[in-house]
Amino acid sequence: MSRFEWQKSSFSEGHTEACVEVATGPGATRWMRESAEPEVVMGVSVGALGGLVRVVKSGGLGRGGG
Repeated sequence: MSRFEWQKSSFSEGHTEACVEVATGPGATRWMRESAEPEVVMGVSVGALGGLVRVVKSGGLGRGGG
């Protein structure tokens, strides 16, 4: 999956080596991976990724950043 340019979560900068990274792909696909296991990649739609970000920011998963 090295053909993608991965973007690290800004929350992870300086805090830890393990973080979520996201890359764009063709069409409405975004690719996600955990930096500790870069060979495991998951494709998600823009809408699904946006929904996940909203839930996390709202604290809906118990550890929100918002």
